[in-house]
Amino acid sequence: MIRKAAVLLLIALFAVSCATTDNDKTAKGAAVGAGAGAVAGAVIGNQSGNNRTGAAVGAVAGAVIGAAIGRRMDQQERELREIQGVEVSRPSEGEIEVSLTSDILFDTDSSALRSDSRQTLRELATTFSRYSDINNIEVSGHTDSTGTDDHNLGLSQRRAGAVRDYLADQGVPTGRIVARGYGESRPKSSNDTPSGRQLNRRVEINIRAQES
Repeated sequence: MIRKAAVLLLIALFAVSCATTDNDKTAKGAAVGAGAGAVAGAVIGNQSGNNRTGAAVGAVAGAVIGAAIGRRMDQQERELREIQGVEVSRPSEGEIEVSLTSDILFDTDSSALRSDSRQTLRELATTFSRYSDINNIEVSGHTDSTGTDDHNLGLSQRRAGAVRDYLADQGVPTGRIVARGYGESRPKSSNDTPSGRQLNRRVEINIRAQES
């Protein structure tokens, strides 16, 4: 049984490798999935008295699932990059970050969405909804250092909440999306220049593949 499971693992990893030689993130997803599946399988196998078999079988399942999620994250990233007015980055194989400057979304010192920003958010919501089976989304609001700490924190929270609520109204499952405000505590640039302050006034949407 152990030998059979090991052979299945090798076949699965080989297939994933052949299918993803041009996609490093998907291959990494398979490797991470294999490791996670091996751990989970070992736990299950230990309960049944054969943790080595459980680890091998779990690794096979984890590799296949990890590769599939990696491919879906890759596809989602490509679709997000086609949306005008957003910046998209990929910090890791299981994470996508979308950034929008607050000047695009809101008037000065306001948390009411501008009407011309809603098309961008609708396009984002369409993509997020398409991948809601793998997404966990955090909307985070950020400000520059102008104003008091309390004012900036409250404004960032309201702005993040406004974006979250609009995405939810457009069909993004509410159980997959949270909003948090960080005020001026996480600047991307110096607050000493107008251009730096503009970069710091932003809303970021972080998409992470579900750990489960």
